[in-house]
Amino acid sequence: MTGNLEPEERVMSQPGIIEQISAVVEKLGWESGDDIAVEIGGMSVTGTATHPDANPKWAKPFGTITYQKDAFIVIKNRTRTPFEPSKYNSELKAHHAEP
Repeated sequence: MTGNLEPEERVMSQPGIIEQISAVVEKLGWESGDDIAVEIGGMSVTGTATHPDANPKWAKPFGTITYQKDAFIVIKNRTRTPFEPSKYNSELKAHHAEP
């Protein structure tokens, strides 16, 4: 038999989730005072009301959240969001506006 069956050595050789996140945060230059949001992506929410007698397997109740198998975590830095509303450019004219 080849290999090592000691789980402690295998687990300790790879960086954990916290270490990976810390490395990315440091690489991006985020600071401890930034407004950070952690959200889940890859989910669906039932947005329509269903009949009370409907089969719950096929018609989930209104507002039911279902996480997909490939769901993911999104970490947003709201402090550094480069949001700037669009500005009107008077030099541009729509093609349909020309005679």
